[in-house]
Amino acid sequence: MDQRCKACFINNYDRLLEKFPLSNDHSLEFSEFFNNLMGDEGNKSSPEIQRELHHKLRKLNGIADPYSEEKHQGNQIALKLYDEWKPKILDSSDPFDLALRLAIAGNIMDYGANHEFNVHETIEKALNANFALGSSQSLKKRISEAKKILYLGDNCGEIVFDKLLIETMMHQDLIYAVKDSPIINDATLQDAQEIGMDLVAEVISNGYDAPSTILEKCSPDFLSAFHSADLIISKGQGNLEGLIDKKDSRIFFLFVVKCDVISERIAAEKGSIVILNQN
Repeated sequence: MDQRCKACFINNYDRLLEKFPLSNDHSLEFSEFFNNLMGDEGNKSSPEIQRELHHKLRKLNGIADPYSEEKHQGNQIALKLYDEWKPKILDSSDPFDLALRLAIAGNIMDYGANHEFNVHETIEKALNANFALGSSQSLKKRISEAKKILYLGDNCGEIVFDKLLIETMMHQDLIYAVKDSPIINDATLQDAQEIGMDLVAEVISNGYDAPSTILEKCSPDFLSAFHSADLIISKGQGNLEGLIDKKDSRIFFLFVVKCDVISERIAAEKGSIVILNQN
């Protein structure tokens, strides 16, 4: 974990503690837990630390899904945009490129990284910007060649734009994977069903609840889907953090660069849209 990640954790949990205040004793307990975890950061990745903090807070405040309101709201906002953009995709001269840009723009809907975001502004930028890395045509070619595709979902709201892209791809063997239980505003099976993802793809859990894909912790069923896929589409910085060091040429990482740490790691400007493939 980069030391700069600590500031993001502090901002994230300050907001949560403001929304769900703890008793003095529990507040002190969480503070001590946080500081101890930060002192041990050399042994854990950012998504693993995020998971431990999330579990500790849920244990102290007794709230099973602290982001349930934001998750539902994000899905509803995106569903309205779905109705707006679906006909535009169908009428587009390049439906795949448009759907892909919308799916990447949807990655801005991340309450773990942002307290506030403007999805409309991000869409406009994504429609007019060059990809900082990669190209839509390279991914389109790999999709046409793939027999089995695994699509790794990320945040609620964002998953609606994933649905648009999957409908545009029209691939006959695609599995969409979500998190096993609530973690920040990442999508679970229930969230995916809320937006009808199960109508366009087979939806599975990855068997773990970190805001990432950590293969060593995932379920056998998910690992079977992962290892048998010809192409893996990975959404978001969290999944990037869990998989980038695997250097797997099957993986295409789609995301908006949200922080300096990732910007430096992949040599792309903060705020840029990226299609990263380590081929």
